[in-house]
Order: sequence, then structure tokens, then C-alpha cells
Amino acid sequence: MSARKVFSGSTRKCILGIDIGTTYAGMSYCLMEPGRIPEILPVTRFPAQDHDSKIPSVIYYDRAGKIKACGAEALQESVVEQAIEHRWEKAEWFKLHLGPNTSLPTYPLSLPALPTTKNALEVFSDFLQYLFYCAKQYIVDSYPSGSALWIELEGSMEFVLTHPNGWEGGQQARMRKAAIRAGLVPDTPHGHSRIHFVTEGEASLHFCVMNGLATDPLRLGNGMVIIDAGGGSINISSYRKVPGAEGDVFEETARPQSVFSGSIWVSSRAHAHLRAKLHDSRYAGDVDHISDRFDKTTKLRFQRSDLWQYIKFGRPSDKDEALNISYGQMKLSGEIVAGFFRPSLEAILEALANLAPLSPVSSVLLVGGFAASDWLYSELKLRLKYLGLDVSRPDSHVNKAVGDGAVSYLLRRIRVLARVSQHTYGIECLTLFVANNPEHRARKPIRDAAGDLMLPKMFSPILYKNTPVSETQEYRQHYCKMKDDPTQLNSVKIQLRCYRGQDPHPRWIDVEPDQYSILCMVYADTSKIAQGLPRKFAANGAYYCLDIDVVLSFGLTELKAEIAWDEDGVEKR
Repeated sequence: MSARKVFSGSTRKCILGIDIGTTYAGMSYCLMEPGRIPEILPVTRFPAQDHDSKIPSVIYYDRAGKIKACGAEALQESVVEQAIEHRWEKAEWFKLHLGPNTSLPTYPLSLPALPTTKNALEVFSDFLQYLFYCAKQYIVDSYPSGSALWIELEGSMEFVLTHPNGWEGGQQARMRKAAIRAGLVPDTPHGHSRIHFVTEGEASLHFCVMNGLATDPLRLGNGMVIIDAGGGSINISSYRKVPGAEGDVFEETARPQSVFSGSIWVSSRAHAHLRAKLHDSRYAGDVDHISDRFDKTTKLRFQRSDLWQYIKFGRPSDKDEALNISYGQMKLSGEIVAGFFRPSLEAILEALANLAPLSPVSSVLLVGGFAASDWLYSELKLRLKYLGLDVSRPDSHVNKAVGDGAVSYLLRRIRVLARVSQHTYGIECLTLFVANNPEHRARKPIRDAAGDLMLPKMFSPILYKNTPVSETQEYRQHYCKMKDDPTQLNSVKIQLRCYRGQDPHPRWIDVEPDQYSILCMVYADTSKIAQGLPRKFAANGAYYCLDIDVVLSFGLTELKAEIAWDEDGVEKR
């Protein structure tokens, strides 16, 4: 573990790590003072809540879209009563609505609808604004001359937002917009540069290394898998220490996995079971209450499938032998309750199988709120023992692992030198028509500016899925833009596409059109070089050709795409 170094800056700075989870949110911060060793601390005071570092990710809006309650305040009995009386709308699990559209069909159950007056970005922004307010109050109240300190820090504060492993540039862009709307930073290039992103998996790595977890396996050169089991998503990442590197330098050993099988799906399966069980009984109207009691008691205590489980929900006079209800509590077999958990376990095991080969890995660390489930922990430990994997879970503060790790990520006490590409990235282009190629004959050719027969809808990969990518490495492909008028080459626009399918060598966009998505548009002003392009001649007459490269890099956790060209012997981008 890297020793913390004295902050060498000349002025005080602050980093705020914000982890908005599906069910709970938390923040950690680091106040860096010249000449002192930085310390990462959690924000532990929130309205309507005892000393705790997590608050529920919940907002109540009135019918006009005005915020009425956030976080722990939204769960107060008096607030819930008002919400029912005034028909307020509840926003929960809203983070999942920000995710990629391609992932929506993978959600095991339907998501709660957003309030009628709000979209996902607006709800996320409102909750960010609330958290930022709480962070301000906490720092102002916790330090001498706190108000003056906040004024000093606010204009330069750096923010790290966490997100599931599977999220990409599109989701990061929406989160950045939400942060600007929430007032965290101004909508300027400098303001944008103060917003950073890290995957929940990588944040967990920072937390584990920072706290000396799995030190022995890493020191011996073995890899480790981190399972960050949260309310909505379960993020699975694998890392190993780079041999021979100085300090804490790591690399991913496989493409990170993210499955939407967190603890909320256990609750949802329990709710569906209770609704079916009680639908014709006098307790049909109590399903939501009984499900809530299961969520807050039975689910948390569940350990063994061979023992009866109990949901205490009513008065001692509540009895119904046919429904296994007596003395105000419902009895469920342990095997039925295990059935609520089992799909989440199987999803984790399947994701681990996708990390294969696991030969360099010797240990698995289970962190996150769902890690508190004794049943999940014991079953994982049992199943993975036969693969030679040692499963452990830290006892202290696993629910703030991502928040602390987010701050540590920006402090750069450890480095992830190489990551594994999630998908295949490239662009659509034309390819020369070959008459004796069956794939070509099945498609309709067109003529380009030079008069050659070409086929559209060709996918040209630049970076393939499962490729180890270092933070300094670039991937580039050369292309030629051809037009019969040079003014049409004064600017270039490229659509960067992502292929999410299983084909290791995708070639045609029209084969699996649903598996291709546009990640971003890249524009270049090439007017200067376009003016001097030489005229070329072919069967169709004169044409002009502009040579460009499309360049991809993953310097940190964000994809960077550029157009490059040669201008007077100098590469421009």
C-alpha cells in the first residue's frame, strides 16, 4: 500500500467523491492542506438521519415538480403521510434510468416510473444538488471558520462521480450535464475539467488497496477479483499488480462486468411472491407493508435455507393458518427466501465465468451494501472454494468503499496502467466491391467520386473488444475522404460507433444493426489543407482525396476520439 505523502500545494484544495447508488448514496471528501498528509473522510451528517455515511436515494416531488423531501427526510412517517395526502410523486431507483438504453432489457424487473414532470437527468441533478448542499453544511459545521473555508474551496473543488462498470461516454456526458445543472461547476471548459468519473469497480480497487486488503496475494503477483455488490448493480472487476513496476501500479486482467442483480431485485422477487400469495386474502392490501418489513428485517438477517424465516408485520391477533400467519408474523420456508436471492448469486457466478481464465487470481473481495448478506457471502465462499478462490469481505465500512475509493482515484496514490476494452469501436466506411465475394454480391454497390464500385455499411474496427489498453496507448486507422468538389472537404465529420455484440470480428453494420450505437460525433476544420489538395483523375472525371486518421485513446476512464491529418508536414488534430 502506498504511503500517503504530504500535500505539496501552496493553497488548500478539496476533492469530493459522490456515489449515488440505486438505493443509497454517500460522499467522501479530502481537504488537502499545504504541509499536511491528506486524509479521506466520509460525510456523516444528513438531515433527519443519525450519524451515518449513507442516505436513501429517494426524492418526493409535488404535482408541480417542486422538491418536497430528499434522502432520509423522504422516509419520515410524517413526510410519507403528507405524500399520500397530497399525491406527491416518489422518485427512486432513478439512477438506472440514466444507463445505456441497450442495458434496459437486461433489468430483471421493470423500473419504477419517473415523476411525470421530470426526466432522469433532472432527478439525478436535483439529488446531486441536495448532496452538494449537505456536503457544504457538513464542512462549514465541522471546521473552524467553516463558512470562510467553504468560500475558499468552492471555486476550485474537484468532483469525482462514480458509475457502474458498463457505463460509457454517453452516460458520463449526461452526468456532467446534471452536475452543471446542480451548480457543482459552471458550464465552462474549466468547470467541465473539474468533473471526473471513475467506475464503481475501479473505485473499489482504490478502497481495497488504500485499506491494505488483499495485500498478500497482490504482493505475491496474484490477481484479485473485486465484487462490489450494491442495490441495483453488481460490479465485478479483476486486477493484478504490474510486475516490476514501482509503487502500486495495476492492470485489469479481464473486461469488467456489471450485472443488474443487486439487493433491490431480492426485494422485488419477495414482493411478487407475497402479492401472489396474499391476493385473495384479507391481507391483500397489506402486501406493500409486509414487503417493507421483509426488506428491513428478514432479508438482512437471512443466513440459512434450512430454517424457517419470519416476517413480523402485524398484531398478535393476526392469524391465518392457511397462509402460515400467526401472532402477527408470516412464516416462509428458508428455501423460498433463498429463491429470492439465488438469481443474484447465479448472475455473479456467470459474470465471474466471463472473466475466465481466472488462473492468476487467488482472492475475491466482496464489498458494497449487498455484501452484508450472510447468505450471499456464505454461498459465494462455498461455490468459489472449488475454484481455488478465497472469498473475504471487509468488516468495516464496506458501504462507503466506492465513495472513499473515488476520492483516492483522484489523489492518484495508485495507478491503473492498463484497462480492457469493453466493446469493439470503429466507424462506418465504404469498401471496394469484389464481384466474386458472396457477401458483396448480396449487397448493392454504389460508385465513389473516383468511379469505383463500393459497398456501404462496412464496419471498420479501430479498437477490438477485450484488448488491453494502456493509459498512453493510441489506436488509429487511416481513411480517405473523397469528393468531386474540394470545398466539400473543408470540414470532416466522423461518427464513432460501438459494436456490443458477440462477433469477435464484426464486418457489416446491416447484419446486427441493433448491436451498433453511435458513441459520439467528431468534427474537424480541414479547410486550410482542403484548399491545396491536388486534383486527381479517374473514369468519373476529377476528384479530390483528403487523408485522415481516426485516433482513439483511453487515457483515464473516458474514451477520447480525434481526427488527425497532416498539414504542412505537421500533424493536426
